[in-house]
Amino acid sequence: MNSIGLKVHDQDNVATVCCEGVTAGDEITVLDQAGNRQTLSAAAAIPYGHKIAVSPIAPGESIRKYGEVIGTASATIAPGDYVHVHNLDSTRGRGDLARQEEEA
Repeated sequence: MNSIGLKVHDQDNVATVCCEGVTAGDEITVLDQAGNRQTLSAAAAIPYGHKIAVSPIAPGESIRKYGEVIGTASATIAPGDYVHVHNLDSTRGRGDLARQEEEA
């Protein structure tokens, strides 16, 4: 099955999967705004609307979606990997991080 992913911004290192039923080994064609295509092999099942890595992401590196930093990698992430709470630490809506910055 060849599924579609959308990469919205040039700086994004993840794309949004736009098909149901993506399983490990499925090919995902990632499209960007310029019409460029990148084909990735899904490393795991990825639900509709979730993220797939389009480039390598090192632990601690920012994860970007829609041109915005949405979190940091908590583990090594390879192209084709499912990006979610198991390998992404969110930086949005984190009151604990705000308190840590105030205390520093």
